[in-house]
Amino acid sequence: MVDIARSPDVKKKKKIRRILYGAAGLLVIILITVGVSRLKPAAPSVDRATVWIDTVKRGPMLRQVRGSGTLVPEEIRWIPSTTAGRVEVILLRPGAIVRPDTVIVEMSNPDLQQSVKEAQLAYQSAQAAYVNRKAELESSLLNKQSDVASIKAGYTKAELNLQAQEKLWEDKLVSEIQLKQSRSDAEELQNRLKIAESTLKIQTEGMKSQLAPQEADVDQKKAAYDLRVRQLDDLKVKAGMNGVLQEVPVERGAQVNAGANIARVADPSNLKAELRIAETQTKDLRIGQYAEVDTRNGKVKGKVARIDPKSTGGTVGVDVILEGELPAGARPDLSVDGEITLEKLENVIYVGRPAFGQENSTVGLFKLNADGEAIRTNVKLGRTSVNQVEILEGLQPGDQVILSDMSAQDSFDRIRISG
Repeated sequence: MVDIARSPDVKKKKKIRRILYGAAGLLVIILITVGVSRLKPAAPSVDRATVWIDTVKRGPMLRQVRGSGTLVPEEIRWIPSTTAGRVEVILLRPGAIVRPDTVIVEMSNPDLQQSVKEAQLAYQSAQAAYVNRKAELESSLLNKQSDVASIKAGYTKAELNLQAQEKLWEDKLVSEIQLKQSRSDAEELQNRLKIAESTLKIQTEGMKSQLAPQEADVDQKKAAYDLRVRQLDDLKVKAGMNGVLQEVPVERGAQVNAGANIARVADPSNLKAELRIAETQTKDLRIGQYAEVDTRNGKVKGKVARIDPKSTGGTVGVDVILEGELPAGARPDLSVDGEITLEKLENVIYVGRPAFGQENSTVGLFKLNADGEAIRTNVKLGRTSVNQVEILEGLQPGDQVILSDMSAQDSFDRIRISG
Protein backbone atom coordinates (compact mmCIF):
# COMPACT_ATOMS: atom_id res chain seq x y z
CA MET A 1 0.00 0.00 0.00
CA VAL A 2 1.41 3.29 -1.01
CA ASP A 3 1.02 6.45 1.26
CA ILE A 4 -0.37 9.47 -0.50
CA ALA A 5 1.37 12.70 0.54
CA ARG A 6 -0.96 15.45 1.80
CA SER A 7 -1.01 18.72 0.06
CA PRO A 8 0.63 21.60 1.96
CA ASP A 9 -2.53 23.69 1.40
CA VAL A 10 -4.62 21.20 3.33
CA LYS A 11 -2.32 21.40 6.38
CA LYS A 12 -2.32 25.15 6.29
CA LYS A 13 -6.11 25.34 6.15
CA LYS A 14 -6.44 22.96 9.10
CA LYS A 15 -4.06 25.05 11.20
CA ILE A 16 -5.94 28.21 10.38
CA ARG A 17 -9.23 26.58 11.47
CA ARG A 18 -7.77 25.61 14.83
CA ILE A 19 -6.53 29.16 15.39
CA LEU A 20 -9.94 30.57 14.48
CA TYR A 21 -11.72 28.15 16.82
CA GLY A 22 -9.36 29.05 19.67
CA ALA A 23 -9.77 32.77 19.11
CA ALA A 24 -13.55 32.41 19.02
CA GLY A 25 -13.52 30.43 22.26
CA LEU A 26 -11.29 33.02 23.93
CA LEU A 27 -13.58 35.80 22.75
CA VAL A 28 -16.58 33.99 24.20
CA ILE A 29 -14.81 33.58 27.55
CA ILE A 30 -13.89 37.29 27.62
CA LEU A 31 -17.44 38.34 26.82
CA ILE A 32 -18.85 36.08 29.52
CA THR A 33 -16.36 37.43 32.08
CA VAL A 34 -17.17 41.05 31.25
CA GLY A 35 -20.90 40.33 31.43
CA VAL A 36 -20.63 38.61 34.75
CA SER A 37 -18.49 41.43 36.16
CA ARG A 38 -21.15 43.96 35.19
CA LEU A 39 -23.93 42.12 36.99
CA LYS A 40 -25.05 43.77 40.25
CA PRO A 41 -24.60 41.63 43.38
CA ALA A 42 -27.78 40.16 44.72
CA ALA A 43 -29.34 42.30 47.50
CA PRO A 44 -29.01 40.57 50.90
CA SER A 45 -32.15 39.86 52.89
CA VAL A 46 -32.69 41.19 56.44
CA ASP A 47 -35.45 40.05 58.79
CA ARG A 48 -37.66 42.99 59.78
CA ALA A 49 -37.80 41.71 63.38
CA THR A 50 -34.02 42.06 63.75
CA VAL A 51 -33.77 45.75 62.86
CA TRP A 52 -35.12 48.94 64.39
CA ILE A 53 -37.29 50.85 61.94
CA ASP A 54 -38.62 54.30 62.71
CA THR A 55 -40.82 56.79 60.86
CA VAL A 56 -39.68 60.35 60.17
CA LYS A 57 -41.95 62.95 61.79
CA ARG A 58 -42.45 66.71 61.83
CA GLY A 59 -43.29 68.64 64.96
CA PRO A 60 -41.81 69.71 68.31
CA MET A 61 -38.70 67.91 69.55
CA LEU A 62 -37.20 68.08 73.04
CA ARG A 63 -33.41 68.23 73.09
CA GLN A 64 -32.14 66.31 76.09
CA VAL A 65 -28.89 64.90 77.41
CA ARG A 66 -28.58 61.91 79.71
CA GLY A 67 -26.11 60.91 82.36
CA SER A 68 -25.75 58.60 85.33
CA GLY A 69 -24.60 59.45 88.82
CA THR A 70 -25.46 59.20 92.50
CA LEU A 71 -27.54 60.93 95.14
CA VAL A 72 -25.46 62.94 97.58
CA PRO A 73 -26.47 65.11 100.55
CA GLU A 74 -26.44 68.84 99.96
CA GLU A 75 -25.09 69.36 103.47
CA ILE A 76 -22.06 67.27 104.35
CA ARG A 77 -19.83 68.14 107.28
CA TRP A 78 -16.46 66.74 108.22
CA ILE A 79 -15.90 66.83 111.98
CA PRO A 80 -12.23 67.66 112.64
CA SER A 81 -10.17 67.21 115.78
CA THR A 82 -9.41 70.58 117.36
CA THR A 83 -6.36 69.16 119.13
CA ALA A 84 -4.06 66.19 118.94
CA GLY A 85 -5.14 63.10 120.86
CA ARG A 86 -5.41 59.35 121.05
CA VAL A 87 -8.64 57.62 120.03
CA GLU A 88 -9.96 55.79 123.09
CA VAL A 89 -13.54 54.83 122.18
CA ILE A 90 -15.56 54.84 118.95
CA LEU A 91 -19.13 55.07 120.17
CA LEU A 92 -20.96 55.05 116.83
CA ARG A 93 -20.48 53.52 113.41
CA PRO A 94 -21.65 54.70 109.95
CA GLY A 95 -25.41 54.63 109.54
CA ALA A 96 -26.20 55.90 113.03
CA ILE A 97 -28.67 58.76 113.45
CA VAL A 98 -27.00 61.69 115.21
CA ARG A 99 -27.93 65.03 116.78
CA PRO A 100 -25.69 68.06 117.30
CA ASP A 101 -24.67 66.93 120.81
CA THR A 102 -24.22 63.24 119.95
CA VAL A 103 -20.73 62.02 120.90
CA ILE A 104 -19.17 59.90 118.15
CA VAL A 105 -15.57 59.41 119.31
CA GLU A 106 -13.83 59.92 122.65
CA MET A 107 -10.11 60.79 122.73
CA SER A 108 -7.51 61.44 125.42
CA ASN A 109 -4.61 63.88 125.77
CA PRO A 110 -2.71 63.96 129.11
CA ASP A 111 -0.73 67.06 128.07
CA LEU A 112 -3.96 68.93 127.42
CA GLN A 113 -5.36 67.93 130.81
CA GLN A 114 -2.22 69.32 132.46
CA SER A 115 -2.43 72.53 130.43
CA VAL A 116 -6.03 72.96 131.59
CA LYS A 117 -4.92 72.87 135.22
CA GLU A 118 -2.08 75.31 134.53
CA ALA A 119 -4.42 77.67 132.69
CA GLN A 120 -6.89 77.47 135.58
CA LEU A 121 -4.22 78.37 138.12
CA ALA A 122 -2.99 81.25 135.97
CA TYR A 123 -6.55 82.54 135.67
CA GLN A 124 -7.14 82.32 139.42
CA SER A 125 -3.82 84.07 140.08
CA ALA A 126 -4.75 86.90 137.72
CA GLN A 127 -8.14 87.21 139.45
CA ALA A 128 -6.43 87.46 142.86
CA ALA A 129 -4.02 90.12 141.59
CA TYR A 130 -6.92 92.09 140.22
CA VAL A 131 -8.84 91.87 143.49
CA ASN A 132 -5.79 92.99 145.48
CA ARG A 133 -5.09 95.92 143.18
CA LYS A 134 -8.72 96.95 143.25
CA ALA A 135 -8.72 96.81 147.07
CA GLU A 136 -5.59 98.99 147.19
CA LEU A 137 -7.12 101.60 144.92
CA GLU A 138 -10.44 101.56 146.77
CA SER A 139 -8.61 102.00 150.10
CA SER A 140 -6.65 104.95 148.72
CA LEU A 141 -9.88 106.39 147.36
CA LEU A 142 -11.55 106.07 150.76
CA ASN A 143 -8.64 107.90 152.36
CA LYS A 144 -9.02 110.72 149.85
CA GLN A 145 -12.74 110.85 150.48
CA SER A 146 -12.05 111.03 154.23
CA ASP A 147 -9.61 113.90 153.68
CA VAL A 148 -12.17 115.75 151.61
CA ALA A 149 -14.82 115.22 154.29
CA SER A 150 -12.45 116.42 157.03
CA ILE A 151 -11.43 119.55 155.10
CA LYS A 152 -15.05 120.23 154.20
CA ALA A 153 -16.04 120.00 157.86
CA GLY A 154 -13.21 122.39 158.81
CA TYR A 155 -14.21 124.79 156.05
CA THR A 156 -17.84 124.74 157.19
CA LYS A 157 -16.76 125.45 160.75
CA ALA A 158 -14.49 128.29 159.58
CA GLU A 159 -17.37 129.80 157.55
CA LEU A 160 -19.64 129.75 160.59
CA ASN A 161 -16.92 131.30 162.73
CA LEU A 162 -16.34 134.01 160.08
CA GLN A 163 -20.01 134.86 160.02
CA ALA A 164 -20.03 135.15 163.83
CA GLN A 165 -16.87 137.32 163.79
CA GLU A 166 -18.40 139.64 161.20
CA LYS A 167 -21.47 140.23 163.44
CA LEU A 168 -19.29 140.79 166.46
CA TRP A 169 -17.06 143.22 164.48
CA GLU A 170 -20.14 145.16 163.48
CA ASP A 171 -20.98 145.48 167.20
CA LYS A 172 -17.41 146.45 167.92
CA LEU A 173 -16.96 143.42 170.08
CA VAL A 174 -13.93 142.00 168.21
CA SER A 175 -11.00 143.67 166.58
CA GLU A 176 -10.49 143.98 162.83
CA ILE A 177 -7.39 141.79 163.09
CA GLN A 178 -9.43 138.91 164.51
CA LEU A 179 -11.93 139.29 161.65
CA LYS A 180 -9.20 139.21 159.06
CA GLN A 181 -7.69 136.14 160.71
CA SER A 182 -11.02 134.32 160.60
CA ARG A 183 -11.53 135.32 156.95
CA SER A 184 -8.02 134.05 156.06
CA ASP A 185 -8.64 130.73 157.80
CA ALA A 186 -11.90 130.26 155.88
CA GLU A 187 -10.30 131.08 152.50
CA GLU A 188 -7.42 128.68 153.20
CA LEU A 189 -9.80 125.84 154.04
CA GLN A 190 -11.88 126.68 150.95
CA ASN A 191 -8.80 126.37 148.70
CA ARG A 192 -7.75 123.13 150.38
CA LEU A 193 -11.26 121.77 149.85
CA LYS A 194 -11.17 122.59 146.12
CA ILE A 195 -7.76 120.93 145.75
CA ALA A 196 -8.90 117.86 147.72
CA GLU A 197 -12.10 117.50 145.67
CA SER A 198 -10.15 117.82 142.40
CA THR A 199 -7.68 115.20 143.57
CA LEU A 200 -10.55 112.88 144.57
CA LYS A 201 -12.20 113.35 141.19
CA ILE A 202 -8.96 112.57 139.33
CA GLN A 203 -8.32 109.49 141.44
CA THR A 204 -11.90 108.27 141.02
CA GLU A 205 -11.75 108.68 137.26
CA GLY A 206 -8.28 107.14 137.09
CA MET A 207 -9.23 104.08 139.08
CA LYS A 208 -10.65 102.33 136.01
CA SER A 209 -7.54 102.96 133.92
CA GLN A 210 -5.30 101.81 136.78
CA LEU A 211 -7.28 98.56 136.96
CA ALA A 212 -7.24 98.08 133.17
CA PRO A 213 -3.92 96.14 133.03
CA GLN A 214 -5.15 93.72 135.67
CA GLU A 215 -8.52 93.37 133.95
CA ALA A 216 -6.79 92.67 130.63
CA ASP A 217 -4.58 90.08 132.30
CA VAL A 218 -7.61 88.42 133.85
CA ASP A 219 -9.44 88.38 130.49
CA GLN A 220 -6.39 86.93 128.76
CA LYS A 221 -5.94 84.23 131.35
CA LYS A 222 -9.67 83.44 131.26
CA ALA A 223 -9.66 83.17 127.45
CA ALA A 224 -6.67 80.81 127.60
CA TYR A 225 -8.38 78.75 130.30
CA ASP A 226 -11.69 78.64 128.38
CA LEU A 227 -9.83 77.57 125.23
CA ARG A 228 -8.15 74.71 127.07
CA VAL A 229 -11.48 73.68 128.59
CA ARG A 230 -13.13 73.68 125.16
CA GLN A 231 -10.27 71.69 123.69
CA LEU A 232 -10.60 69.20 126.53
CA ASP A 233 -14.35 68.98 125.93
CA ASP A 234 -13.70 68.61 122.17
CA LEU A 235 -11.86 65.37 122.91
CA LYS A 236 -15.42 64.10 122.94
CA VAL A 237 -16.03 64.56 119.21
CA LYS A 238 -19.67 65.53 118.61
CA ALA A 239 -21.74 65.46 115.41
CA GLY A 240 -22.57 69.16 115.43
CA MET A 241 -25.70 68.70 113.28
CA ASN A 242 -28.74 66.51 112.74
CA GLY A 243 -28.13 63.76 110.22
CA VAL A 244 -26.63 60.36 109.58
CA LEU A 245 -23.07 59.33 110.37
CA GLN A 246 -21.47 58.42 107.05
CA GLU A 247 -17.84 57.73 107.84
CA VAL A 248 -15.42 57.35 110.78
CA PRO A 249 -11.96 57.13 109.17
CA VAL A 250 -10.07 56.44 112.44
CA GLU A 251 -9.57 53.36 114.57
CA ARG A 252 -9.28 52.83 118.31
CA GLY A 253 -5.78 53.56 119.56
CA ALA A 254 -4.87 55.78 116.62
CA GLN A 255 -2.98 59.00 117.32
CA VAL A 256 -4.50 61.92 115.41
CA ASN A 257 -3.21 65.44 114.90
CA ALA A 258 -5.13 68.68 115.30
CA GLY A 259 -7.27 69.30 112.22
CA ALA A 260 -7.52 65.64 111.23
CA ASN A 261 -10.97 64.49 110.09
CA ILE A 262 -12.60 62.27 112.69
CA ALA A 263 -16.09 61.73 111.24
CA ARG A 264 -18.34 62.74 108.36
CA VAL A 265 -22.01 63.56 108.93
CA ALA A 266 -24.64 64.26 106.26
CA ASP A 267 -28.24 65.38 106.23
CA PRO A 268 -30.11 62.60 104.36
CA SER A 269 -33.32 64.60 104.12
CA ASN A 270 -31.86 67.06 101.64
CA LEU A 271 -30.30 65.22 98.69
CA LYS A 272 -29.11 66.29 95.26
CA ALA A 273 -28.09 64.30 92.19
CA GLU A 274 -24.51 64.43 90.95
CA LEU A 275 -24.62 63.39 87.28
CA ARG A 276 -21.77 62.75 84.84
CA ILE A 277 -22.55 64.01 81.32
CA ALA A 278 -20.39 63.25 78.27
CA GLU A 279 -18.29 66.33 77.56
CA THR A 280 -19.41 66.31 73.91
CA GLN A 281 -23.00 66.94 75.05
CA THR A 282 -22.43 69.76 77.50
CA LYS A 283 -21.96 72.78 75.25
CA ASP A 284 -25.62 73.79 75.63
CA LEU A 285 -25.96 73.06 79.36
CA ARG A 286 -27.07 76.03 81.45
CA ILE A 287 -27.84 76.68 85.12
CA GLY A 288 -31.56 76.41 85.85
CA GLN A 289 -32.44 73.94 83.08
CA TYR A 290 -35.16 71.42 83.87
CA ALA A 291 -34.05 67.90 84.78
CA GLU A 292 -35.64 64.60 85.71
CA VAL A 293 -33.86 62.04 87.88
CA ASP A 294 -34.77 58.34 87.90
CA THR A 295 -34.06 56.64 91.25
CA ARG A 296 -35.33 53.22 90.01
CA ASN A 297 -38.17 53.58 92.53
CA GLY A 298 -39.62 56.65 90.89
CA LYS A 299 -38.75 59.86 89.13
CA VAL A 300 -38.28 63.26 90.70
CA LYS A 301 -38.03 66.68 89.07
CA GLY A 302 -35.15 69.05 89.54
CA LYS A 303 -33.04 71.88 88.12
CA VAL A 304 -29.40 72.19 87.14
CA ALA A 305 -27.63 74.02 89.98
CA ARG A 306 -23.95 73.65 89.12
CA ILE A 307 -21.81 72.65 86.14
CA ASP A 308 -18.24 71.54 86.80
CA PRO A 309 -15.85 73.88 84.94
CA LYS A 310 -13.49 71.02 84.08
CA SER A 311 -13.82 67.61 82.47
CA THR A 312 -12.73 64.34 84.08
CA GLY A 313 -12.45 61.11 82.13
CA GLY A 314 -14.42 62.49 79.22
CA THR A 315 -17.37 63.56 81.37
CA VAL A 316 -18.47 66.73 83.14
CA GLY A 317 -20.05 66.81 86.60
CA VAL A 318 -23.51 68.39 86.85
CA ASP A 319 -25.38 68.96 90.12
CA VAL A 320 -29.17 68.74 90.02
CA ILE A 321 -31.18 70.15 92.93
CA LEU A 322 -34.22 67.93 93.49
CA GLU A 323 -37.67 69.43 93.99
CA GLY A 324 -40.53 67.78 95.78
CA GLU A 325 -40.69 64.63 97.88
CA LEU A 326 -38.11 61.95 97.18
CA PRO A 327 -39.28 58.43 96.25
CA ALA A 328 -39.13 55.69 98.87
CA GLY A 329 -35.67 54.21 99.25
CA ALA A 330 -33.81 57.35 98.18
CA ARG A 331 -30.61 57.58 100.20
CA PRO A 332 -27.06 58.92 99.83
CA ASP A 333 -24.83 57.15 97.26
CA LEU A 334 -27.85 55.62 95.48
CA SER A 335 -27.16 55.18 91.75
CA VAL A 336 -29.48 57.23 89.54
CA ASP A 337 -29.98 58.25 85.92
CA GLY A 338 -30.88 61.76 84.87
CA GLU A 339 -32.15 63.58 81.80
CA ILE A 340 -31.65 67.32 81.34
CA THR A 341 -33.82 69.26 78.89
CA LEU A 342 -31.71 71.68 76.85
CA GLU A 343 -34.42 73.26 74.68
CA LYS A 344 -37.66 72.60 72.79
CA LEU A 345 -37.40 72.75 69.00
CA GLU A 346 -40.60 73.74 67.21
CA ASN A 347 -41.74 72.40 63.81
CA VAL A 348 -38.66 70.38 62.87
CA ILE A 349 -38.23 67.12 60.98
CA TYR A 350 -36.89 64.44 63.29
CA VAL A 351 -36.50 60.70 63.73
CA GLY A 352 -35.16 58.28 66.32
CA ARG A 353 -31.43 58.56 66.89
CA PRO A 354 -29.50 56.07 64.71
CA ALA A 355 -26.84 53.74 66.10
CA PHE A 356 -24.12 55.85 64.48
CA GLY A 357 -23.99 59.53 63.59
CA GLN A 358 -22.92 62.62 65.46
CA GLU A 359 -24.60 66.00 65.63
CA ASN A 360 -24.31 68.05 62.40
CA SER A 361 -22.88 65.16 60.36
CA THR A 362 -23.92 63.20 57.26
CA VAL A 363 -24.61 59.47 57.53
CA GLY A 364 -25.90 56.72 55.23
CA LEU A 365 -29.26 55.31 56.34
CA PHE A 366 -31.34 52.61 54.64
CA LYS A 367 -34.69 54.09 53.61
CA LEU A 368 -37.55 51.66 52.94
CA ASN A 369 -39.49 51.80 49.67
CA ALA A 370 -42.78 50.27 48.53
CA ASP A 371 -41.05 47.24 46.93
CA GLY A 372 -39.90 45.82 50.27
CA GLU A 373 -36.38 47.05 49.77
CA ALA A 374 -34.24 49.52 51.71
CA ILE A 375 -31.95 51.82 49.75
CA ARG A 376 -28.93 53.54 51.28
CA THR A 377 -29.58 57.30 51.47
CA ASN A 378 -27.28 60.08 52.56
CA VAL A 379 -28.93 61.96 55.43
CA LYS A 380 -27.69 65.20 56.95
CA LEU A 381 -28.27 65.27 60.72
CA GLY A 382 -28.80 68.42 62.79
CA ARG A 383 -29.18 68.81 66.52
CA THR A 384 -29.41 65.65 68.61
CA SER A 385 -31.25 64.57 71.72
CA VAL A 386 -31.11 61.44 73.88
CA ASN A 387 -33.35 59.35 71.59
CA GLN A 388 -34.02 61.66 68.63
CA VAL A 389 -32.14 63.63 66.01
CA GLU A 390 -33.12 66.54 63.78
CA ILE A 391 -33.12 65.85 60.00
CA LEU A 392 -31.80 68.64 57.81
CA GLU A 393 -31.60 66.88 54.42
CA GLY A 394 -32.26 63.48 52.84
CA LEU A 395 -35.55 62.46 54.50
CA GLN A 396 -39.12 63.71 54.62
CA PRO A 397 -41.96 63.17 57.11
CA GLY A 398 -43.46 59.70 56.60
CA ASP A 399 -40.23 58.08 55.39
CA GLN A 400 -39.22 54.91 57.17
CA VAL A 401 -35.56 54.26 57.89
CA ILE A 402 -33.50 51.62 59.62
CA LEU A 403 -31.75 53.00 62.71
CA SER A 404 -29.98 49.80 63.77
CA ASP A 405 -26.27 49.18 63.27
CA MET A 406 -26.00 48.12 59.59
CA SER A 407 -22.21 48.04 59.36
CA ALA A 408 -22.41 44.38 58.21
CA GLN A 409 -24.11 45.66 55.02
CA ASP A 410 -21.60 48.42 54.28
CA SER A 411 -20.80 46.86 50.91
CA PHE A 412 -24.43 47.01 49.75
CA ASP A 413 -26.50 49.98 48.65
CA ARG A 414 -29.79 48.10 48.92
CA ILE A 415 -31.18 45.29 51.02
CA ARG A 416 -34.40 43.35 51.04
CA ILE A 417 -36.64 43.42 54.10
CA SER A 418 -38.30 40.09 54.86
CA GLY A 419 -40.80 39.05 57.44
